Amino acid sequence: MTPLNILSRWNRRSTLGPGATTRLGLCPPSLRQAPESTWQRVLFWLLAPAPADAAPPMNRVPAVRVEFMRAVADVDGDDADQLRNRIALARSLRELWHLRAEVFRVVGLAFSQREAEGRLAVLNRHFPTRAPRSQFGTL
Repeated sequence: MTPLNILSRWNRRSTLGPGATTRLGLCPPSLRQAPESTWQRVLFWLLAPAPADAAPPMNRVPAVRVEFMRAVADVDGDDADQLRNRIALARSLRELWHLRAEVFRVVGLAFSQREAEGRLAVLNRHFPTRAPRSQFGTL
């Protein structure tokens, strides 16, 4: 291989195309709950040495639930009423995470896909993200 070929390979652009953005993948919150008190944190650290893997404390659920309710507050219909009921009954962030698709569907039908994407972006900030997949992996 000539040095010119090597340089041309290094200067290649991404295979994603112009203007492509890298998406961060969302993952559901862990089933393990993060401890709230100092003593619980010490025990948690001793017994399960991966605290970054834990879900946020349960005291965050009411605030996230309010944001989910706000996302569908101006939507009318039986589907929206059932969704609001499911949001009110959700006991964990993981249950709310699973309701994101339904929020997107209900808002998208009532308004538009763009509106649904905007509201979902507000809700997604409550959930952990993982790094984007490498472009070098197998397809």
